[in-house]
Amino acid sequence: MLLTPPRVKRRLLAFLSASFALATALASHAAETPVSFDRDIQPILAENCYHCHGPDAPKRKAGLRLDQRDAAFAGGKSELASIVPGKPDESELIARIFSHDEEEVMPSPESNRKLTAAQKDLLRRWVAQGAPWAEHWAFVAPVRPPVPKIANRKSPIENPVDAFVLDRLTREKLSPAARATPAELIRRVSLDLTGVPPTPAEVAAFERASITNPQSAFENLTDRLLASPRYGERWAWDWLEIARYADTNGFQGDPERTMWPWRDWVVNALNANLPYDQFSIEQLGGDLLPNATRDQKIASGFHRNNMFNGEGGRIAEETRVENVFDRVETTATVWLGATFNCTRCHDHKFDPFKQTDYFAFYDIFNQMSETGSASGSSRGGQIVPILDLSTDAERDAVKLAQERLDAIGKEVETFEIKKFPRPEGKPVSESPDAIKLPGNLFATHAKPTPAKRAVVGLLEALPYFRDVAPDPTYAALLQTLLDAVRARDTAAANITKVMIMDQLAKPRDTFVLTKGNYEAVTDVRVLGHVPEIFQRATVPVAASASEPTPSASTSTSTNAAPAAPPARMNRLDLARWLVSPANPLAARTAVNRAWQAFFGTGFVKTAEDFGVQSERPSHPELLDWLSTEFVSSGWNVKALHRLIVTSSTYQQSSRITPAAHEHDPENRLLARGPRYRLSSWMLRDQALSAAGLLVEQPGGPSVKPYQPPGIWEEATFGQKTYMQDHGDALYRRSLYVFWRRIVGPTTFFDAGARQVCTVKMARTNTPMHALVTLNDPAYVEAARVMAQRVIASAPTDSARIDEAFRLATAHAPAASEKKILTARLAKLRMEFAADPAAAKELSAIGAAPRPTTLAPVEHAAWTTLCLLLLNLDETLSKS
Repeated sequence: MLLTPPRVKRRLLAFLSASFALATALASHAAETPVSFDRDIQPILAENCYHCHGPDAPKRKAGLRLDQRDAAFAGGKSELASIVPGKPDESELIARIFSHDEEEVMPSPESNRKLTAAQKDLLRRWVAQGAPWAEHWAFVAPVRPPVPKIANRKSPIENPVDAFVLDRLTREKLSPAARATPAELIRRVSLDLTGVPPTPAEVAAFERASITNPQSAFENLTDRLLASPRYGERWAWDWLEIARYADTNGFQGDPERTMWPWRDWVVNALNANLPYDQFSIEQLGGDLLPNATRDQKIASGFHRNNMFNGEGGRIAEETRVENVFDRVETTATVWLGATFNCTRCHDHKFDPFKQTDYFAFYDIFNQMSETGSASGSSRGGQIVPILDLSTDAERDAVKLAQERLDAIGKEVETFEIKKFPRPEGKPVSESPDAIKLPGNLFATHAKPTPAKRAVVGLLEALPYFRDVAPDPTYAALLQTLLDAVRARDTAAANITKVMIMDQLAKPRDTFVLTKGNYEAVTDVRVLGHVPEIFQRATVPVAASASEPTPSASTSTSTNAAPAAPPARMNRLDLARWLVSPANPLAARTAVNRAWQAFFGTGFVKTAEDFGVQSERPSHPELLDWLSTEFVSSGWNVKALHRLIVTSSTYQQSSRITPAAHEHDPENRLLARGPRYRLSSWMLRDQALSAAGLLVEQPGGPSVKPYQPPGIWEEATFGQKTYMQDHGDALYRRSLYVFWRRIVGPTTFFDAGARQVCTVKMARTNTPMHALVTLNDPAYVEAARVMAQRVIASAPTDSARIDEAFRLATAHAPAASEKKILTARLAKLRMEFAADPAAAKELSAIGAAPRPTTLAPVEHAAWTTLCLLLLNLDETLSKS
């Protein structure tokens, strides 16, 4: 705004007053360490200024833009220079932030933002030092920094990770913790790399090997765990959260789908150490690869894991558009660390992403044959395009179920001819008696034959003819018909048909949608391209690192052709670009998620957002070193994981002193080893493993272990009934548990809902968790079978307590702990001896067999003690 003379005078007086007050401080600050724009200044501008003076042009005030250098220096409509390098006294930005005039001071009072004195001082010093500018760190390609040289070090440096961490600790005047014990280390790394704790025999062997050369023993252990098939099952869970994998479509009907072959592809790819660039390309564009294999087509199912709304009355185009939105935003989250959902409706308010960037991504994912309608698809949740992987047995099961349904349908039809008289061959709705049917019953009975009726209609008809207009014979027939329809639907849903991506022969036109409304099509046409912020750095897009399959040492060498990026990208073009040197974020986001998995928090705490509003990396040089190392290794995921866990940083003890906690409560400086609550799925697998119940059968259809009755029925208005599995299926790894989208497995708390992409899980500690780990049949049965194992392991209480403690924690109890447990065991024996019925009930929990020779009182006492051990904080935590 243009200032009137009085305002100029007021501003000048306020400015001079502030200038004199800061003159001495400014002179001394100028000689100090230079102010960093990226580290010090941009966070201030992003938090306090970009909402009015940022990338979002329609919301920009006074024509002033502060997120770009040239625009910021030029100033806005006031024609006053906003920033004059080296001259804070002539810079309008400095004048405004020090002003005492409510009409002029920035940030304005109505914005509810206010700069601190320290922030104002930083801005002034920055301008005085020449206002050096830099792009936001995440949008600049990582450059491999030199490994710090640590003088007079007293702590071991096993690899460059330690040098970077120790350099930071030295500057913070902190020292790293001592090395964790062998028992702590083998449990920590076994859970991290395989999701399953070590056996007592494995712990003992590692302890012996660690006596002479601890690091060599640990590296050998790490190599063994990386080669285990359990590795892929552990790390697949994180990717399933990212991919929003589930066994149903979601929404009210929530029909089943068979996407488990895609899940198994992920496990196999991880175990085979498929390079991350190839892993990415095949999932984003595997179907577009030349001569795509069956596995590459299955891999493309990554973007068919989204929810699908097939509810009656749903507008197909609205569903299709929302599915494309989901694919755009998931891709941006995973490979760009960008909150693209903001740009669906407008230019990003903080990051340099435009609405046209969003719809350019949209155009890339807008070119598949999915229509948004479930019509034309197979029965169940599989929506075309589909890859048929069905077996003869599956097809035979559907045929038999349909034949039985047809037979029962004829029985019902014969009965209904008498109950609802009508001309032969006509539906029940043609009968005068049918007109009196209430609600939706008339429509249900308008189906050509009873065998055509759906579950929802039969669920309404059954109680009506059982309770309201009682007809016991008819109600029994309807129940039989309902069971047959459900059996046919289940058989049809179990036909293995995997949803995959495809590409339209004739491209759809893509136009920007106003506020993301599928009906509000503008005249702004967009072609697929990468965000403009990266276009000036775009390098030639590679022929895929998957064509042919590269070795780990050469996978990135294929990133050298063709001569120029295409004018209109498709999914394969985009996938290649995402893992090319032109994208500064793919390696960083992947490395950050890996660090998060091992240490609880990534270098960037907001794993989903690397934008200007995100927290700056705790160790920016180490993040970039690991990112460049990751790429130069051929995107070798196992090598990245090995590098991290074999560092002395990872192998530190997690024990903490009050002083260390006060200095760094979240352990962001890494002066100690990681300690945090295990994920709920890992807790279940740990309990099964401690009991010796864990069935390590890889792959195949999802399983249905214990679950409280009525959960599915309540969530689906009675349309879905949970049918628990039996035998080995009860004890499969958590990765293979059936995941209903609208109501996930009740055992798993703090897990993603699998409705949208999730790259960071919440980690909480509430009484609800204890209700699961103390009462769920899976845990109680595990404790009961663990008790059987412990009792059989040794003849004395002392030895049995040692064994139980080792199974739960990987080490023997301390003398004080053992004393408490011995006293507790004695009390439990007394309590169950006084209540033999309770002892008998507890010792029979679960489907696993129990020795008939084992006295119920003794069994119940040890079961309760084992359940206590499975619920120790030490057992529930990784430490």
